[in-house]
Amino acid sequence: MAPLPTLRIALAQLNPAVGDLSGNTEKIVAAMKSARHREADLVAFPEMAISGYPPEDLLHKPQFIEENRRALAQVIRESTDLAVVVGCIEQEQDRLYNAAALIHKGRQVLSYHKWRLPNYGVFDENRYFSPGVVAPVFQLNGVMLGINICEDIWSKDGPIQSQVACGAQLIININASPFQANKGKQREALLRKRARENGTCIAYVNMVGGQDELVFDGGSLAFDQQGSLLARAEHFEETLMVFDLRMNQRAGKHRPAADPLNRANPEVTTIQLESSKEARNRPPCLPVIAKKRSDDEEIYDALRLGLADYVSKNRFKKGVIGLSGGIDSALTAALAVDAIGKENVTGVFMPSCYTSNESREDAILLAKNLDIQLLTFPITAPLESFLSLLSETFAGRASDQTEENLQARIRGNLMMALSNKFNWLALTTGNKSEMSVGYATLYGDMAGGFAVIKDLWKTAVYRLSRLRNMCPDAPIPQRIIEKAPSAELRPDQKDQDSLPPYDVLDPILEAYVEEDRSFEEIVALGFDPATVSSTIALVDASEFKRRQAPIGIKITARALGKDRRMPITNRYRSFHRYDPETNTSQKQQQKRRKTG
Repeated sequence: MAPLPTLRIALAQLNPAVGDLSGNTEKIVAAMKSARHREADLVAFPEMAISGYPPEDLLHKPQFIEENRRALAQVIRESTDLAVVVGCIEQEQDRLYNAAALIHKGRQVLSYHKWRLPNYGVFDENRYFSPGVVAPVFQLNGVMLGINICEDIWSKDGPIQSQVACGAQLIININASPFQANKGKQREALLRKRARENGTCIAYVNMVGGQDELVFDGGSLAFDQQGSLLARAEHFEETLMVFDLRMNQRAGKHRPAADPLNRANPEVTTIQLESSKEARNRPPCLPVIAKKRSDDEEIYDALRLGLADYVSKNRFKKGVIGLSGGIDSALTAALAVDAIGKENVTGVFMPSCYTSNESREDAILLAKNLDIQLLTFPITAPLESFLSLLSETFAGRASDQTEENLQARIRGNLMMALSNKFNWLALTTGNKSEMSVGYATLYGDMAGGFAVIKDLWKTAVYRLSRLRNMCPDAPIPQRIIEKAPSAELRPDQKDQDSLPPYDVLDPILEAYVEEDRSFEEIVALGFDPATVSSTIALVDASEFKRRQAPIGIKITARALGKDRRMPITNRYRSFHRYDPETNTSQKQQQKRRKTG
C-alpha cells in the first residue's frame, strides 16, 4: 500500500510595514531561505505581505502599484525549488485585486483574487478592490490544494466550497486579521467548523505587528479534516511555523455543493514539486501548539506590540509621558517601558497647587520602580501668568472649568515642547471611558501623538495594572491602584464628582457605544434611568472632542474612531433627558401627548 502523501508546510508569520516594499520583500526572501533550509514543500505568507496591510489610499498611486509588481517579481526570482503563496496587489486594466500569488520554480503559476471584500468597521476594501470570480485548485506532491484570503473563509458559501468540490484536500488561507479581545477564540471555532463541514485540512497564516491603530496578533493555525487543532503559532511575534501534514485518505472526500452564488467554475491548475530522495527521508517535523494566554494577557501584549511598532515604524527616538500619580499614566508608562525599553521613556511630573503630596510621592516612586528619567515642571507660575493675563476679561465671572482646563493645556504645551525639541513621541493617557463621555481637555491631556489605552475601559485599566503587578518587579505603587481617581484640577476633586462609579459607567457605555442599545434597552438591564440619560447625553455631546483625539490601539470590537463614525454636526437624539418626576424621557412624554 502506497504511503499517505505528506506535505511540509511553512507558515511565515511576518511583521511587514505598510509601504516598505523593499524591506517587506527582504523579510519574505529571508523566510523563504529559512523554509528551504528546513526542507519545506510550501511556504505561505500573510495577506498583502509585500505592501503591508492596509495600504489605504496608497492604492490610488500608480507608482505604488508598479513598485509592488516589481517587488513580487523579485520574490518570484528567489522562489527556486519552493512553492510559495504570497499576498500582493494585482492589477488588470483598471481593476485592482487583493491577490495571492502561487509561485513555483521561478515563475508565477496562478493568482487567486479575494472574493469577499470586508467593508465594515476598520475595513474599507470595496473602496479599492474588485472581487475575484474564480477559485483555483492545484496539485503539489500528490495533494490537491486551494488558496483563499482572510474574509473568504468566514463565509460558509465562500470559495472553500467550490475548491473542496473540485478535490482540494488542504486550504491555504492567508490573512491580515487584526486583534480584538476574544477574537482568537472566534477564529479557532470558525476554522474548526469550516474544516469539519468541508472535510478538508486548513492552514491559516496571519500577519503580526502594529499598523496605526491596528495590531495583527499572528497566532497562525492548522486543522485537520475532522476539525482537530494540529498547530498554533505564538501570538504577537514573528515566527516561521513549520510542520508535516500527513493527508488522511478521507481528506477532501466530503464534497459540498458548488458555490450557490454561481460564480465561474473553479479553475484547476496542476503542478508538481517532486521531492528528492533525501527530502523524502527527511526526519519528521512535528507541529507545535503554542500555549494560550488569558484575555487580559493578550490585551496587554497587543498594546505593547502596537506601541512598539508605532514608535519604531514612525522613526521616533523615545516616548514621553505625563505622570500624574494616577492609574492611567502609570499603566501607560509600564506599557511604554515594556514596549520600547526604560532607556527610551521619559516621565514628566507637572504639579499644580492642587496636586496632592500622595500623587507626588506616587509619581516619583513609579518612575523609580520603572527606572525611567523623571522631569519635574511645576505649573503654578504659568497658571498665575495666564490668569493675570485674562483677569480683566474674566472680571465678574466665577471660576469654573475654564480655569481647570487651563492647567491641562499648560501641561499639554509642555509635553509638546519636549516632543518637538527631542523628537519624543508624546503618549496620551486617556482611556475609553473618559473619551466616551468627554472627560478630557482638548489641547490639554488629549494633546499628543499616540493614545495607548484609548480603547480600554477604565475598569480594564485597573485589571491590566493588577496583571502587570503580578510580575516580580510590580512597578505600579499599590496606592495608585487603590486610591480614588482624580484629575486634581480643583480642591479635593474626584472623578465621581462628575461621573458615576466606573463599574457602573463602563457597562452603560459598552451598551451604548459598542452595542448601539437604546435608552430603554439599557435601563432594562437594571441601570438607573437618570444615570443612563446623563451618560448618553455626555457621549452625544462629545463627538467633536473625540474627532480631534490622537489615534490609539484598537482592542474592542468597536473602537472610537474608524469603527464608530458619528457625525459631529448632528441633531438626532434617540431620546431626550430623563425626567425623574414622571419617570419618562422627554421623547416618551412627547409620544404620549401625541397619542392622547
